[in-house]
Amino acid sequence: MNRNAVLLAVAALLLIAFSWWGVITAQTGLLVRHLNREGVPMLYVAPRNAEKIPGVLVAHGYAGSKQLMLGYGHVLAHAGYAVMLWDFNSHGANAKPLERGSLQQNLDVAYAAILEQPEVDSSRLAMLGHSMGSGAVMSAGIQNVNRFAATVAVSPTGAAVTPKAPRNLQLQAGSWEGGFVGNAQRLLKAAGGENENLAAGRGRELVVIPNAEHITILFRNASHQAAKNWLDATFGVQRNSDYVDRRMIWYFLHLLAWLALLGAVASMKEDTGKFSASSKTSLRFFSGLRSWGGLLIAPFVASGVLVLLSRSGDINSLGGLLVGGAVSIWFGVAGLVWLAVMFRLPRPTLRTIGLGIALFVVLWIAFGAMAQVVWLQWWLIPARLKLFPLISLACFPWFLASGVAQQDVGVGKRILWWLGQSVILIGGFILVLYLLPELSFISLLLPLFPLIIGIFSYASSLYKEIWSYALGSALLFGWILAAAFPLAS
Repeated sequence: MNRNAVLLAVAALLLIAFSWWGVITAQTGLLVRHLNREGVPMLYVAPRNAEKIPGVLVAHGYAGSKQLMLGYGHVLAHAGYAVMLWDFNSHGANAKPLERGSLQQNLDVAYAAILEQPEVDSSRLAMLGHSMGSGAVMSAGIQNVNRFAATVAVSPTGAAVTPKAPRNLQLQAGSWEGGFVGNAQRLLKAAGGENENLAAGRGRELVVIPNAEHITILFRNASHQAAKNWLDATFGVQRNSDYVDRRMIWYFLHLLAWLALLGAVASMKEDTGKFSASSKTSLRFFSGLRSWGGLLIAPFVASGVLVLLSRSGDINSLGGLLVGGAVSIWFGVAGLVWLAVMFRLPRPTLRTIGLGIALFVVLWIAFGAMAQVVWLQWWLIPARLKLFPLISLACFPWFLASGVAQQDVGVGKRILWWLGQSVILIGGFILVLYLLPELSFISLLLPLFPLIIGIFSYASSLYKEIWSYALGSALLFGWILAAAFPLAS
């Protein structure tokens, strides 16, 4: 047995345990309650043994969840606030349809729930929301001016703000999300401009978080602290807190440790399986041309198919997911075109299928076990679980084609394929956005493609079976789509 592999496995297991310790200790001194009111899943976080402390409602954005906003929840709770987070309809663990007025209804349910908590001073309440949630909290602050003492809008969308409503409005936007910076500037102007008169509820402030875009702003300490300081100034809170939310760092270390463990286990095996490519140089050359040619052609055909589908129905709700269904269909069509151009495919075996399922299980744990308590509603509710096989099946051709294309390649060429797929995916979906602007949310996912494809490429380099790689990757990618995107009505 490979001694280095054993040492790597032991080190990986220790890092996994250490990462869990880091995430668990982040809740030290905090009280956590899981609630459900009128079908709205909620998460309540507050300091232990607290009495009559200010309460904060925290709302996520489109395709988000209560877990995605936990960075604010932990920072505020450690600073002496009681925080209520929830899943809007069709998001996270909430299976109810997203309809007109449902955002306000969900917020009202969360408002009633936070008033029930014994630690909360009902006369001192505030709100914080991101993107879609920012519009919801600003609107609630306008409709109920005297109910909430302050509102924090992160990556703000729009609302009919005035110099008087909502009270004490802080606007935040990342320096890398230009459109939302513009929205924030327009809102600030409509709200009367910068103002330090928090005592009268006229406080107004715009904070631009450096080097942050629409998603990463949620994990930036600068954003967390700006929100905390604004609420402290509103409520006159003097309690000092040096807590910095580092749970995402622990999450990435946990993910890397599992990938290292996967590599260690693979290297312990004498035979990890090999692709059966031809040894003839000329055949390999023409095979490579077909592989790259198929990859280049695929996004144009897939984007065209989405355009045709948009003419016969709502492209947003394909496959039972808002936007996510269209993404999976694009992957499926692009993969079929890529396979057709390469015109070669090995036969699956029970062994390769078994390895593919095992690969999925390992990657599922590596990617999602900690995500459930850090940033993503990873456990699928029944409405999402039944969509998972269909979404995975739709994505399968892409990963099968990817496996065929990388048949028997070395490390250098595998890196080239990772780069090529990342560029094609980003470019292909930019084309989709140009043709179908109604799918604009896809633009926020583009930075994630290189990371996801990188993880899959690494896994395929360890277990060199085309069908195993394709099955494991498609199942995990399908799970990610099923977990992240809102349910269609």
